[in-house]
Parts: sequence; structure tokens; C-alpha cells
Amino acid sequence: MIPLQVLWAGVGQHNANANSLVAIIPIAIAALPVYYFSHQWPEVDLHFALLLIVGSVVGAYVGARLLGRIPERELTLIVVAVLLVVGVKELVFP
Repeated sequence: MIPLQVLWAGVGQHNANANSLVAIIPIAIAALPVYYFSHQWPEVDLHFALLLIVGSVVGAYVGARLLGRIPERELTLIVVAVLLVVGVKELVFP
């Protein structure tokens, strides 16, 4: 979501990161009944999901607090670096 907002919509890097964090909430809420009613719910490891929830909440809080302290250029470079690492990982280990 972040690259599309920055490149196509002309949104600033800080706003794009914040928008992305906020957009995850309704996406997760919408996915919950899909998994529940599709009989895939038992396949969800609730202990692992709880760890993911705690980590996500802590990470979102820390990331939101740090977002205002990172200059636009450096933030853009960090996002580019993360996307590059993920892209290379997907090419090497599909």
C-alpha cells in the first residue's frame, strides 16, 4: 500500500505509512468472518495468533512513535530497503 500511495497518489511518505497502519484494522476485521465461516478456523493456531497480536500492537505503537522523528528521505530509503529485501527473498526462496 505504501509504494502505491507515494508513487500514484502523491501522498507523503509519513502519511502513507500512517494510512497503511490504519488500513490494516478494517482488513483484519473483514477477514475474520471469512476464516470463521469457511471452516478454516480450527487451522488457526490461537497461541501463535496471540503472539502475533501482541507483537503487532507493540510494533505499531513503537513505529508510530518513531515515524514523526525520522526525516522523509531516510524513511523513504528504509521502506525501499525493506521492499528490496523482501523482493530478493521471494526471488531466491519462492
